[in-house]
Amino acid sequence: MKKKKPIYVETFIRNDLETVWKFSQDPELHEQWDLRFSEITYLPKAYEDEPQQFLYKTNIGFGMSISGTGESVGKSEEQDEKVSSLKFWTQHPLSLIKEGSGYWKYIDTTEGTRFLTLYNYNPALGLFGKVLDLLFRPLLGWATAWSFDTFRLWLDKGIPPYLSFSRSFIFYITCFILSFIWIYQGLVPKILFQHTGELELVQATGWFQGYENVLLYLLGSIQILFGLCFLIFGRSKSLHIINMIALLLLGIAATISDVTTLLTPFNTITLTIAMIGLSFISLLNLRDLPNASACIRKVPSKRG
Repeated sequence: MKKKKPIYVETFIRNDLETVWKFSQDPELHEQWDLRFSEITYLPKAYEDEPQQFLYKTNIGFGMSISGTGESVGKSEEQDEKVSSLKFWTQHPLSLIKEGSGYWKYIDTTEGTRFLTLYNYNPALGLFGKVLDLLFRPLLGWATAWSFDTFRLWLDKGIPPYLSFSRSFIFYITCFILSFIWIYQGLVPKILFQHTGELELVQATGWFQGYENVLLYLLGSIQILFGLCFLIFGRSKSLHIINMIALLLLGIAATISDVTTLLTPFNTITLTIAMIGLSFISLLNLRDLPNASACIRKVPSKRG
């Protein structure tokens, strides 16, 4: 069977190699920025030069966690480069990983440190685990890259990981809510149940006589596509600016067509202000937000 493609992530940190080494090798510091590990505990060594074993735990929600064991199998140090190799394994029944190995490499440059990792693993749970791995491996690669960028922001800009986590949570929640509202408003009242009021609003304008239903289907489809954009292009500043402008124009148009809608509960004004506020919050959180795409994810074919 073809060997699974390894996970590779590289970032550049504008800090010296020793600092990057410390913040990634110290278990208490490491667990603060790495999504893959909730707890890392070094086990005592009988001799200074023997491999360092450690226990790790990853919380997966609902009070459950996956635990395993790892071991640093070697460290290579040169004048401008350090390498930390490790292997890991677990027999936890919920783990999708049986065993794996990889390394972290630190390359000192005049402007900072190239920090990269390459690792691979064997899926657990037999054939079922191999099928799940088609989704899990890209997700794990994303989590690794996102963590590396969180680490970069911590050392480069002094943004602690807990703040990056909370800001990211707020950002993704706002994008999801905006997506849900746009999709719902396009699908339910404009496509599935036009008789609930949207049709009357269009008919009241008198602009599209005989084509009101077609117009609603068109508008509904556009709103659904626009809502999906928040799930795919939520990081785009232009998207949120367009959203705020579109909401203002739609709110004005709805008010002109039937001013009595302003008197109903959860009316156009309240919905418009709420959605504009969500985009504004998203824009505030976009600055210095961890981004997996900021890291190199493809193994370079050549080293310069």
